[in-house]
Amino acid sequence: MIAVVRIRGLCRIRKDLADTLYMMRLYNKNHAVVLEETKQNLGMIKKVKDFVAYGKIEEPLFKELIEKRGQEYVGRETDSSGKISYSRRFIEYNGKKYLKYFRLSPPKKGYGRMGIKKPFNRSGALGDRKEKINDLLKRMI
Repeated sequence: MIAVVRIRGLCRIRKDLADTLYMMRLYNKNHAVVLEETKQNLGMIKKVKDFVAYGKIEEPLFKELIEKRGQEYVGRETDSSGKISYSRRFIEYNGKKYLKYFRLSPPKKGYGRMGIKKPFNRSGALGDRKEKINDLLKRMI
């Protein structure tokens, strides 16, 4: 599982990048999603790497994220005729349904020394953080 956290906003962003962030359900700054490691998801992450931080999330942290920041899904599961399923809109955990995105607070002690415009390998906040995404998420929960 890969955790993706949106760090930068919509100002001066190309339309195709904004659409990709919307498809990933990263609507605003400090929103996070947890995606499976598929070829399509990795391609979308690579496309928007200059606006998000991402990395592999640990299972206990994912459970804590759902318990503390998960919002319950209250919509319908199927349409009125029962032909169309809306199961892609939510995550099931312990018998409850939660939205696929998490609204987080800004991280305690900031994003990094160089801010939100530089990549992580140059002391910034953007791009691939590998296992250190767990530290960022703990500070944002």
